[in-house]
Amino acid sequence: MYRSRIPTLAKIFLPEIICRLDTHGKKIVYLTFDDGPIPESTPYIIDTLKTYRIKATFFCVGENAKKHSELYKYITDEGHFVGNHTFNHIKGWKTSLDKYVNNVSQCAEYISSNLFRPPYGKITPGQYNELKNQYKLIFWDVLLPDYDVTISAEKCMDILKRKVRPGSILVFHDNLKAKNKLTTLLPGALDFLLQQGYEIQPVTNNILK
Repeated sequence: MYRSRIPTLAKIFLPEIICRLDTHGKKIVYLTFDDGPIPESTPYIIDTLKTYRIKATFFCVGENAKKHSELYKYITDEGHFVGNHTFNHIKGWKTSLDKYVNNVSQCAEYISSNLFRPPYGKITPGQYNELKNQYKLIFWDVLLPDYDVTISAEKCMDILKRKVRPGSILVFHDNLKAKNKLTTLLPGALDFLLQQGYEIQPVTNNILK
């Protein structure tokens, strides 16, 4: 079932996950992309962000970063930030503790970051406890269902307009399912946020201190 926000219950059992940041009253949102890099969508995303002079954080799948090392380098060369999204985009609820932690470590061979986002937002208490001292666990405040082929770009925009608030960590997807939607959704979302007076920033270690 699609949820734009992390359920409150999850924050009780996983208290150190980060879903939203305190902006001290300032209209700031934090832009992130999951799953890349891939040649079908990553260049478009980076070029669009460059047009708007905006930086973002890319939670990369290690297998993709290994296969498309030139695109991973393009992300970092353009001044964007990266995070670990496991090596094979595995689901924590269906993976043993050892296998999950090893998969995260395998991803770290290609992605140098202490930011981690579990695919699907699904992580067990054991995996959480194992990783929380090594990584900042970055979840989200607004997840856009751009990956769902049954949900239009217009519906995604409606969700963004209704749910965004100061401090929101936003998630778009850098993957094949989302690529067609992003051509209208991403510039439309950036235009809306800027028109509403939001400053758009990446998630970085500096803002998490």
